[in-house]
Amino acid sequence: MVIDATAGNGHDTLFLANLVGPSGKVYAFDIQEKALETTKALLAAHGLEERVQLIHNGHEKMDKYVPQKVHAVLFNLGYLPGGDRNIITYPDTTVQALNKSIHLLVPGGVLAIVVYWGHPGGGEEKEAVEEWMGQLSPAEYDLMKITFPNKNKAPYLIGVQKKSGRLKNEICPPKKNSRDNREL
Repeated sequence: MVIDATAGNGHDTLFLANLVGPSGKVYAFDIQEKALETTKALLAAHGLEERVQLIHNGHEKMDKYVPQKVHAVLFNLGYLPGGDRNIITYPDTTVQALNKSIHLLVPGGVLAIVVYWGHPGGGEEKEAVEEWMGQLSPAEYDLMKITFPNKNKAPYLIGVQKKSGRLKNEICPPKKNSRDNREL
C-alpha cells in the first residue's frame, strides 16, 4: 500500500500502480478534478485503474482515507503542470500532510518529496519543508537531499526513510545488575 499525495497528471500514480502489483493499492490525492480525470485516463490506458483509489481532497486529509500503514508516500509540490499556476500546494497543508505521512509509514518505509519552488509561493513552502525536515529525529529517520547546485531555483528531492521505530533501549534493553536489579 502506497500514497501519491499529489496525483497531478498521473505519472507517479501510474509508476506506483505498476510497482504495487495486482494485490497492491495506491491512494492518489489531488484537489483538482482535472488532475484526477487525467490520472484516471492514464491508468485506464494501462489497465491499472483497479489498483488505485483516486481521492478528490487535499493531501493533509490522507489519514481519513488510508486505513493502514503504507510503504511509501510521494509528493510533487508546486502546481499542476499544464494547469492553473495559481492553484498551488501551500506550506501549512503540506506540513500537515508530511506529519501524517511519517506516521503512516511502516518501519523501513520511504517518503519522497520533490520540492518545486521557482513559482510564487514556492519559496515559502520550501522553507516550511526544510524546517519540518530539520525537526525529524536522526534516531528515527534517515534523510537525504539531492539538489542541482548549478541551477537557479531548480527542484530538488528529499528522501526520508523511517527506521525501525524502536529506540536502542527497546531493541537491546539495558542489562541489569543481578545483585541489586540496577541498570548497568
